Amino acid sequence: MFDFEPRDGHEFIFDLPERNPAIITHDAPVSRCPVTGGAAADLVDPRLYSDGDAWRIWQRMRAEKTLGWHQVDAERGFWSVVKYADSDLVLRDAATFTSERGTLLDILGTDDPAGGQQLAVTDPPRHTPRQARLKKALASKAVGRQRSMITPIVRELLRPLGDGGVFDFGAAMLGLPMSVTGTMMDLPEQDWPWLTRLTTICIAADDPDFQGPDGKEATLAEAHRELFGYFQDLTRHRREHLGDDLLSTLISTTFEGRQMSAAEVVSNCYSLLLGANVTTPHAPTFVMAEFAESDVLADWADHPEVHATAYEEALRWASPVNHVLRYATRDTVVRDTEIKAGEAVVVWLGAANRDEEVFADPHTFDIRRKPNKHLAFGIGPHYCVGHSVARVTVSILFEELLAGYRDFRLAGTPERLVSNFASGYKYVPITAQRRK
Repeated sequence: MFDFEPRDGHEFIFDLPERNPAIITHDAPVSRCPVTGGAAADLVDPRLYSDGDAWRIWQRMRAEKTLGWHQVDAERGFWSVVKYADSDLVLRDAATFTSERGTLLDILGTDDPAGGQQLAVTDPPRHTPRQARLKKALASKAVGRQRSMITPIVRELLRPLGDGGVFDFGAAMLGLPMSVTGTMMDLPEQDWPWLTRLTTICIAADDPDFQGPDGKEATLAEAHRELFGYFQDLTRHRREHLGDDLLSTLISTTFEGRQMSAAEVVSNCYSLLLGANVTTPHAPTFVMAEFAESDVLADWADHPEVHATAYEEALRWASPVNHVLRYATRDTVVRDTEIKAGEAVVVWLGAANRDEEVFADPHTFDIRRKPNKHLAFGIGPHYCVGHSVARVTVSILFEELLAGYRDFRLAGTPERLVSNFASGYKYVPITAQRRK
């Protein structure tokens, strides 16, 4: 994941292995994974999630009595987990299903060099003390005190919506997490648009709107060079000027009797930004892209008492983190399927969040859905550390949107982000009227 070379003025502090040349891209040779009825699906192809019908494919896969195996090439493949109970089992059992070799399909078969350094790719027990202080800083009470900061950010972001012209809601939402996280990390505001683009590249390098002319690998390498160089420089400066911000929290965090190394701080800054960029924008974009011209938003606005269940349903519906990867540490069995030590297992969170055995009428968007124990933020020891920030931000976004605007209309065809990891829309042109 962290494939870069030093740029001028930066002496990088990571010891990185050679990149596996067989990294998956959407046009790599991929054999088909059989599903019910003799159909076939390339589950790695980002276009399946932007242009295809992954929901229907997952529905057929959930009906199977065993896990499906997807052979990527002669050496690599993975088991697909699509049922809620199986997903819960895999994600909770970090001893049997490790994250330390990597969590994304794009580096399948290549051990992540951040393993053991970055929270997302560090398992318990070492994961627990590292997570504790950051989790406390991002806890609901801490975020609740940030409402006065988040609310004006959201209002300013939405301000052009009622001016009578076409408003790109998708682009605005892609910028939302950086506005919030950038403020909480005390990053210079003039850097936010640049950082938004770089982090979007890192989660959607297959998307033609974000991929450079030299292709996916070169685009990713450049984005990683820029991001890691930026945070390396900023960390050096912030060590001498600690404040009450999230970057200072990372720098001053101690575990195992020591503070985080520079490499660990930079790696976790990267992880925080990517996590925010995936989890926050796409519940709003899904709702707007798919329900702008229905009665859903009017119903929601007319019944503010359903707000809490409504935005949780938006998170379930979008399931913005499409998949997480794990590797079996020992021979085990899941859903009557023998999994050998070392084999890869991919949990498809969007599939689990529409499991008919858990969610009544799962293909209906129900703003009054209760209970709704979705897995949009995962589950277990790697439950999203920033879930409280994401929830508060999404809640405020919908509060301000519905209280301030009405008569939402699509002004063009929404476009999905081309990614097998992030599930969301990049372009949602709309019009609306300000409420008087």
